[in-house]
Amino acid sequence: MENNRNSMIAIGLTVLIVLAWQFFFMGPRMEAQRQAQEQAALQQQTQEQTVTPEGASPAVSGQTGGSDAVFSQSGAQQASAPRVKIETPSLEGSINLAGARIDDIKLKDYHVSVDPTSPIVTLFSPADTENGYFAELGFVQGDNSGTVPGPQTVWTLEKGSELTPSTPVMISYTNDSGIKFTRTFSIDDKYMITVDDKVTNNSDKQAAVTPYGRITRFNLPDEPSAWVLHEGFLGVFGADAGVTLETYKSVDKENQSFDGATGGWFGVTDKYWGTAVIPQANVNYDARFSHFTDGRPRYQADYSDNAALTIAPGQSADLKTMVFAGAKETNTLTAYENQYNIRLFDRMIDWGWLWFITKPLFQLMDFIYHQVGNFGVAILITTVIIKLIFFPLASKQYASMANMKRMQPKMTELKEQYGDDRMGLQKAMMELYKKEKINPVAGCWPMLIQIPIFFALYKVLYVTIEMRHAPFFGWIQDLSAPDPTSLFNLFGLLPWSVPSILMIGAWPIIMGITMWIQMRMNPTPPDKTQAMIFNWMPVVFTYMLAQFPAGLVIYYAWNNTLSILQQSIIMKRHGVKIELFDNLKGVFRKKKPASE
Repeated sequence: MENNRNSMIAIGLTVLIVLAWQFFFMGPRMEAQRQAQEQAALQQQTQEQTVTPEGASPAVSGQTGGSDAVFSQSGAQQASAPRVKIETPSLEGSINLAGARIDDIKLKDYHVSVDPTSPIVTLFSPADTENGYFAELGFVQGDNSGTVPGPQTVWTLEKGSELTPSTPVMISYTNDSGIKFTRTFSIDDKYMITVDDKVTNNSDKQAAVTPYGRITRFNLPDEPSAWVLHEGFLGVFGADAGVTLETYKSVDKENQSFDGATGGWFGVTDKYWGTAVIPQANVNYDARFSHFTDGRPRYQADYSDNAALTIAPGQSADLKTMVFAGAKETNTLTAYENQYNIRLFDRMIDWGWLWFITKPLFQLMDFIYHQVGNFGVAILITTVIIKLIFFPLASKQYASMANMKRMQPKMTELKEQYGDDRMGLQKAMMELYKKEKINPVAGCWPMLIQIPIFFALYKVLYVTIEMRHAPFFGWIQDLSAPDPTSLFNLFGLLPWSVPSILMIGAWPIIMGITMWIQMRMNPTPPDKTQAMIFNWMPVVFTYMLAQFPAGLVIYYAWNNTLSILQQSIIMKRHGVKIELFDNLKGVFRKKKPASE
């Protein structure tokens, strides 16, 4: 029993370290995130972008230098260039005909804050705005190609007036050498834009051009980064490659190059949103993640083909590239991965090192959610399923505790017999365990195994967009955010705005109470230090978990409640006295003075 308690203390202290990291490191970041969201909402309400200018401007010469010259351009364009509207069930925005640039994307299903009247999320913005962020595909000049369309080339609209899932849009540009570039945009009902390029050589000489693509971003995300989540560059460079992750800080120090890739994808990821370029599968290309400091600083993920497209006179060449710009919805990314054979595309979501637990856990919860319609209820049902899966282990745990308690009198006798001889005591206890066929650490395994489940659920709640703004019941309107109530203003009854450090909501308190009751199911440790730790641990956990997502706290409270019921049933089955009521009486019983 003593070894079991020591193991529990060690596990508890380990978890406390992680919780302390969450409280002192993540807490301030979450508060900064909330303020950033409010500021973004205010800016979006007061500054509407001009995205549908009327009229056309004359064509501007395309880029004539090499790919480096193209990639290093800051992205300034003709302010009067016309636009083509984008309208789908999930997106709204426009394509700038200057550079054929996708630089205006808003996500219709997502709002800046939990308030449904707040502005919808803006993903892409034109280069001349504060949060410039765009995707661009173009060409680099080659032999006999003449001027090719680049960042400032104004294309001509040939077919279609609005890009929708049922109406593609065709644009074109013809240079003075007789080379015609035709581009067709098509889009699905979610977030994937397909770009079909056709280069026709109407000259009398063989011509060559080199395709390129880039995603350029001028500002970092408004939401602060977190240690449990990757934000920045990512990609899969090749058919057999894993996921490459690079933070903004690492690219600040040194640009990263990936040469000779065939297949795969690359882009930029935020917590909930992502962008990616998917080159044609059979194209061999060089890619890189860069930070430019000339002019306006910016981050960029780009690629160019290793070999130029060579087009004979009177012939044409075709190229298909896809651009993803949207919310990182698990089922949507998985569907794209399967539909287009985009390897590891679901890893745009940072499932972490425990992805083999995290993703199946989310899929289970998502399945239940689609049956019950509430992610909070899905968490409760998932917890029951987890408890059922681990029931055999829990049964062994409590059986081990029963055996340890049965041996308690003999262990007490050994302690009295050996006194300060710790080596002799340990040897005698091991012989006792062996004789009685008791494994003193058997009770620890269920707790150790459930720790990865705990962190996997935390990851699910923190990184999956499905949990963003997902309500439970009552005052919990966002399972991915901390409980918004606080004990220190009587849960909203007092007109006092509580500082974040004192935001100890109702659900963390419920969790603390259930944890305290569960710990009282067992005898109070005879050691005063152990007893003090056991008494204060629920209080400390309550304070720390108050900064965690409400969904995780609800899970913990419900898990504790189920554990209390489970432990009661199993201990009764093994004929072990449940110490709960005696321990509760001991806590509240007035102690006699030492002199009596």
